[in-house]
Amino acid sequence: MSDPLLISPNSILANALLRSVDLLRPRVHARRPARIEFVVGTQINGVPHLGTNLVQTAAFLLAKIARREFGIEAMVRFGALDNAPYEVDLDPDTHHAYQRTYVHALGKDRIGEIIDGYYRAFFDSLSDATDTAYVVETYSGQQATPAFRAEFLRSLDHIEAIRWWLAPSHGVIHTRLPCPDCGWAEKRGERTRLTHLDEDGARFTAVCFDHGDYEVHIDPEDDSPYLDLATLYRNLVKERLAGRDANVLPVMVKGGDWAFGCQLVDGALGAMATPPLQVPMRVFTPQVLAPTGAKLSKSLLRERGTAALPADVEPWMLDTTAWPGDVDHYVDALL
Repeated sequence: MSDPLLISPNSILANALLRSVDLLRPRVHARRPARIEFVVGTQINGVPHLGTNLVQTAAFLLAKIARREFGIEAMVRFGALDNAPYEVDLDPDTHHAYQRTYVHALGKDRIGEIIDGYYRAFFDSLSDATDTAYVVETYSGQQATPAFRAEFLRSLDHIEAIRWWLAPSHGVIHTRLPCPDCGWAEKRGERTRLTHLDEDGARFTAVCFDHGDYEVHIDPEDDSPYLDLATLYRNLVKERLAGRDANVLPVMVKGGDWAFGCQLVDGALGAMATPPLQVPMRVFTPQVLAPTGAKLSKSLLRERGTAALPADVEPWMLDTTAWPGDVDHYVDALL
């Protein structure tokens, strides 16, 4: 009989943990939450690939195991990031990059259809298999809530302390406030300026390549204008907000490619004097690697075409809708 394959890499925690879920035990004892929420976010920018579904599957499995281990209700919260860039264009005069998000280009109804088409049956099957409830929320819906906007405004009081954590190469945080006339926003926020901040909100100025200068006001009680934050900044605000509910223990489930980025988010959380017990726990799932050791990248492989796929990469790994079977069969294989 051949030797079994490695099922998990060794790590510094090898002698500290018996199971991955034990990582949560000290926080459960410290906070005594009524519920654990395993939070997983995904960009809604095309068909999911294997790595995406593995992270989501891990969230459901961890919820099932946590419920058994700790006797606490556990669920999955899926964040559909509909602020992913749908199209990017360069201003021909200044060469500043501008983008339009999926929700601005397609509308909320089409975003709902994408979520239902790519994820609903998959999540329903995972929910049945693990006896775990889930909820779906879009970034667009989240950024419009008073709580998210209030947390964003609090972060502006610390902008000088957090900007090098969230943009360590240049200190310019990508805060995108789309033009009210066309929905395009400067991708890297080079010409977006915070001009006023008080208890009533924040005022920004920005520049549209088509409509010129414009001004926006962010108010906690007003769900417009749209507030599009780059990845690290979005996570800072989201994690600050998630940690405020003493009855809920949020656990961020992420792919291993997030391990380095979370050091920067933690730095920003510390710069805002976030209490340690309010910093969410995080679990990183192993990455799917190409033969070179690099992350299996659906975008890079698709750019090169199917003829460039390595021999051990099946088409369904980059487009999980191509799995040769039904959804329940696919879920069983992942579990």
